[in-house]
Parts: sequence; structure tokens; C-alpha cells
Amino acid sequence: MERRDCNYYEANAAGINMGEITSSAKNAKILQRLRDGDDKLRHLNVGRVVWQDFIIGEGDDLGWLGYLIGKSVCLQRLDIYDLRDGEEGHAFAKGIARSQSIRGIDIYNDLSNDAFTSIVRALCSLSQLEKLTIGVHTSVGLDGWSELGTLLGSGVCKLKQFHLYGNNYIGNEGMGVLSNGLRGIGSSLKVLRLNDNSIGNEGLFTLVEALQTGTSLEILNLSGNNFSSAAAGLGSLSDWLQRHEVNLYELNLQYCRINDEGLHVLAEGAAKHCEKLDLRGNEPITTLGLSYLSDSILSDSCRVKSLSLRDILIRDKGLEVLAQGLVGNQSLTNLHLGDLHDDVSITSAGWLAFSTALCDTSNVNSTYLSNHTIHFLCVEYGETIPRQSIVKYLRLNWKHPQYAARCKILMSHRHLNMAPFLHWGLKFLPLAVAWVDRAKPCTALTIDGYKPCTALTIDGYDPDLRILDESDEAFESRELTAMYEFVRGMPMEVMKSRHGLAMAAAYDKKIARIEEENKIALEQRDRKIEQLEEEIRKLRGW
Repeated sequence: MERRDCNYYEANAAGINMGEITSSAKNAKILQRLRDGDDKLRHLNVGRVVWQDFIIGEGDDLGWLGYLIGKSVCLQRLDIYDLRDGEEGHAFAKGIARSQSIRGIDIYNDLSNDAFTSIVRALCSLSQLEKLTIGVHTSVGLDGWSELGTLLGSGVCKLKQFHLYGNNYIGNEGMGVLSNGLRGIGSSLKVLRLNDNSIGNEGLFTLVEALQTGTSLEILNLSGNNFSSAAAGLGSLSDWLQRHEVNLYELNLQYCRINDEGLHVLAEGAAKHCEKLDLRGNEPITTLGLSYLSDSILSDSCRVKSLSLRDILIRDKGLEVLAQGLVGNQSLTNLHLGDLHDDVSITSAGWLAFSTALCDTSNVNSTYLSNHTIHFLCVEYGETIPRQSIVKYLRLNWKHPQYAARCKILMSHRHLNMAPFLHWGLKFLPLAVAWVDRAKPCTALTIDGYKPCTALTIDGYDPDLRILDESDEAFESRELTAMYEFVRGMPMEVMKSRHGLAMAAAYDKKIARIEEENKIALEQRDRKIEQLEEEIRKLRGW
């Protein structure tokens, strides 16, 4: 058989009939589109399954495919689900090595060590490659992973995304092999996913050391690894996060068996330097661990906007300690809680603590310092939250964040006690008047058309809630009463100031006017009642 290298394909490409040299019409069509430079063919997947674009069969399909991929200037993404060993696989890999357009390659399923190694070697020529995904490969040996480490460390590929998942035998030893390569792409890497690779404490240490150059990293996914005894490694990860050069957006640690000790050392760095933190499925975490997390989100420097604690048994005590952290938190907007319909679910006591965090009604100052940021609460499908006030507060935080604190004060305190402000003197009065003026829009605001989570059931849920069911007259009466109490609460200061006397007189006049208007309204109501009673008597012939 004639040796089929690049020269062979180059000599025969122009005149050959693709239907005669391929194992199927489907493959022939793909090759024809590549040869004709079809600019709509930008994504191609190769394997042995009928739904895939190019199905590996008998003949020289792979050789021609590799050659035409190398010539294409349009193909940008290639997914490899299967590959033959031997000359055909190598010919395909050599074609990929000549590509000037491919920017993303995904290598799925279980290639042999030979096929995997030949593809990885080919990638060493793709300086334009930005994304590389490698799925489960149980047949790849240490030499194959060493080739991958060489590729990453070569400096040829400036990967922005690297995803290696489901390779349980990589473990700590494999991380040692790959660590130098990760250092090589650290400066360009934005997304790193190393989930389900049996990485433990030692491997995590090695990874963190390799990430010292990863100052551009935005997403780090380590889910599905085993950090049950990795407190030291998690501590090193927390230290790395707290470097000023690091600006991580998302940290995913789902199902990593993290316990209370691990969360203790991780929480501070993760809370201060990640916007999205996913701790789902770490069942060893108890109320103690949640208290460490609560302390971190309570900090003014907390950056977390989205926190997932799903599949963790929260219980009442857990929700209570989380609620303590929410008070005063100004970053968290989304909270995903765990499986609440377990054998021990969250009861009304836990929800009361959460409601209090959103709006502490004990006094005006506590209401002001409550949480006015969180607006999305998600629990398991069908779970019921028994307090409608929680929903109202969440919707208020979402739809009117600029008015949330003022509205909650007006909702919770019908009478605004001015006594605590008397020591400020009359200089406080203009501030109080201005605050009331800024709060007046609360009487017209609505918070309809929003549910905090599609999986949530609310007892007594009202789809059209009004924040304050209060007329303008009632609001003005509340304002005047508060200001009148303030002025009358410091008579000596008022007597010393002509302006103070004028304000006192003005409030006296306004209150007198309102009282007169109320008196007239009552008289009109009484007359109307008398008229109706008289008409009824006439109709009955009395």
C-alpha cells in the first residue's frame, strides 16, 4: 500500500471523488465541505456513534479527515469521541498538528494510550489553541499524562480554559506530573476544571503551588475530589486566594467531603475573594462549620454574591448561625439551601431567625442594620417556607434595593420614636424631615410579579403585594406626629431659636389642620349615615 502522508493527500486532494474513498456518504459530505472551505462548518465531532458528524469506519476516512482539517481555515472546534490506533490515527493527528484555525479541542471517552499520546503531541503545534477538555481515560498511562504536562508547560499553547475530569487514577501523583505544565499556562488561564480526579491533600498542595502564576484565573472547579483530610491543603488554597493579585470569580467545591475543620481554614479566603462559592454536597459540614462560614460572610470584606449549601443538612441551628452572618452583609444576593425535607427539616424556629436577619423589628436601628441585599432563596422542589414575610422582604430587596431599609422601617414601626435622637438637638430635625421625604415613595411601591425561586412553595403567597397599604394622608399624619414629638421633646432648644419656634408653630398648625379635616370627615360620615337610615325608614313605611 502506498504510504499515505501529507504529500500523498496533497497530490490527490483536488481531483479525488470523496464518495469513493470514504466508508459512508455522511463522511464524504463532511470531507467535501472541508475541501470546499465551507465557512459554516466551524464545529465538528468525530466518533463511532450515529449522531456524530463524522463516523469512524473502514478505509482511509481518518487520514483524509486529518489532512483536510489541517488545511481548513474555518474549523474552530473539534470534539474527538474515539480514535483508531496505528497509522490511521497517527495520520489524523498529523493533520490536526497543521491546523491554523482550531481554537478548542475536546477529547472524550476512553482513547488508548497510543491514540491519546499522538493527539496530545499534535497539539504542541497549535499556538492558537485556547480551550482543551479531556474526559475519562482509564487506559492512559503515566507517559500519556507526562506528554500532557509537556504540552501545557511548553509555552506554545496559551490556554484560557483547561478541563480535565473523571480520571480517578490521576490522584496526587498525577497532579505532581501535571503541576509544571499548569505553571506554564498560568498567566493565560481563566478557567480551570479538575473535577473528579481523586485529588487529596498532597495533590491540592501541589496544585496551589502551580497556581502561583495563575493571576488571571476566574473559575476554579475542584468538585468531586477527596478533601476529607485536606485541611492543610484547603488552608494553602485560602492563603493563595488572599493574595492581592488573585481575583477569582467562582470556586466550586461540590462533593469534596469537606468537614468543619476544612471549612474553618477555607472560609475566610473563599468569602473575601470569590463571588460565587459552591459547597454543595459536603455532608460532613455541621452547624460548627456553618458558624465559621457565617463569621466570614459577616465581614465587611465579603465578596460572595452566590452561596450554595444544597445537600447539606442545615437544620434550625444551622440556619440560625447563617442568619447571624447575613445581618449587615452587603454582598450576598443568592442563597441555595440544602435538602430541607430530610428526616429533620427546618422548622418555624429556623425560619424565624432567617426572617429576623432580613428585618429585625426590635427597634428602628436593628431594622436599618438588617440584610437588604439577599433576594434569591432556593430550596428543594416543593419545600414550603411558612413565613410570608420572608418572601416580602426578599422581593423588596430585589425590586427596590434603594428603598429596602426605609420601607422595612415604615412597615415594622408604625410609630417612629424620636426620643433616641433628641441629644442631637435641632440640627437633627432637617435630617429627619429629609429622611421622611425620601421614604415617601414607599407608599406607592409594589413588589408584584416575582417569586424568589421557581422551586419554592409559599404559604399564603400573594402574587401582587403592596409594600405599604397606607394613604398619603396617613403617611403625612405619621410624619407630623414624629416631628411634633421631636420638637416638643426639647422645648428649651425650641424657645432659644426663632427658627425652632417657627417650626413648632408650623407643626401645630398642620396637626390642627389634620385634626379639623378628620373632624369634618367624621361629621360628613355621620350625616351620610343619618340620611341612609332615614331613606330606609321611608322605604319600610315607618
